[in-house]
Amino acid sequence: MAKQVEQPEWARIAEAFEASGQTQREFALARGVRLSTLQSWVYRARRATLSRAEPVRLLPVQVAASPEATECLLEVVVASGARVRFAVGTDVAYVARLVAALGR
Repeated sequence: MAKQVEQPEWARIAEAFEASGQTQREFALARGVRLSTLQSWVYRARRATLSRAEPVRLLPVQVAASPEATECLLEVVVASGARVRFAVGTDVAYVARLVAALGR
């Protein structure tokens, strides 16, 4: 039979659970508390914490059109310091062969 727990104690138990790192099932078994009772206490404690939190403040935003995309270039720097710039979509095998040739 589960023991009766007064409100201040249930709040401490819910807080101890949050700090324990255990699952609710593990914690309830270790404390001799029914799982559903622990779940109720944790739910109430979390809800009370949320009600004390500062309300979220939303700020107005204005969506602006993005500027026209310019051609995007990628760059590979070889160990020797040589740089190879190429457009997005260039054949990767071609770039790999070019970088390998520059590395010789």
